[in-house]
Amino acid sequence: MSASNPPQRRSRLGSQQANVVPVDSDRQIAYAEYGRPDGVPVVFLHGTPGSRRLGALLGTAAQENGVRVLAPDRPGYGRSSPWPNRSVCDAAEFITPVLDDADVQTAGLIAFSGGGPYALSIVATKPERISQVDIISGATPPTVSEEPPAIQRLLVGLATTTPSVLRGLFRGQTWLAERLDPSFVVGQYTATDDAVPNAAAEIVKEDFVEAFARHRSGAVTEFRNTATDWGIDVEEIDVDVRFWHGSNDTNVPIAGARHLERKIPSAELRVLDGVDHLQTLLRSIPDVLEGYR
Repeated sequence: MSASNPPQRRSRLGSQQANVVPVDSDRQIAYAEYGRPDGVPVVFLHGTPGSRRLGALLGTAAQENGVRVLAPDRPGYGRSSPWPNRSVCDAAEFITPVLDDADVQTAGLIAFSGGGPYALSIVATKPERISQVDIISGATPPTVSEEPPAIQRLLVGLATTTPSVLRGLFRGQTWLAERLDPSFVVGQYTATDDAVPNAAAEIVKEDFVEAFARHRSGAVTEFRNTATDWGIDVEEIDVDVRFWHGSNDTNVPIAGARHLERKIPSAELRVLDGVDHLQTLLRSIPDVLEGYR
């Protein structure tokens, strides 16, 4: 797998700037690049909520493994336009423009947490653009998941019944996140926030703040989507899929990942024993990216 016609027009890898791609007259998708500009192209999908900034966690390992990471803001996050009526099935509508803008015909795909459904969606609906998939701590369909934590049930309930209240909650969380230590954000994804390196903690904080810098609709839409049928047949997926999941993940219990491994013929589950949601991402990045060398 290799990039086709690596872009000559600009190089913003690892910068705080974003490449902004018009999708139509009303919408745009923003993405950042990390790693090597001439490397193997891999799309990275952030969690829910999240932004392109989380891709910085992959930067060093991407450089070492010769990978070019394309990390978009999904619609309604960061600098990407809101698209409140989108569904999980619409993933190709915002991933394909990124690949086209980056002059990439085929790419790998890595997804974290809430990005997982959209990774499975594009390989179910437009598999010719994706060579392989790695899903880290990925969200699973409501029909196969164990009962989620109480806070997630609350967020889903607000997203489906009183979205304006949820937008206000996110506005308040962002105000606090901007002013408090990174542990305010990091603690939402791990029980051992003191074990997260300072640089990684800062990236997680920046990711959260950027997610809500302009809109709150992206997270509202995606929390609503998590409670509804994804509209895809995972049993028809024939692209290689690797799940990386921690046995101690309380944000997304591992039972759902085990179910998806059984349903998808080309899937493989790699279990990280004794590891939780965020720690699974931090620990698996080097091994995941090595698979794209």
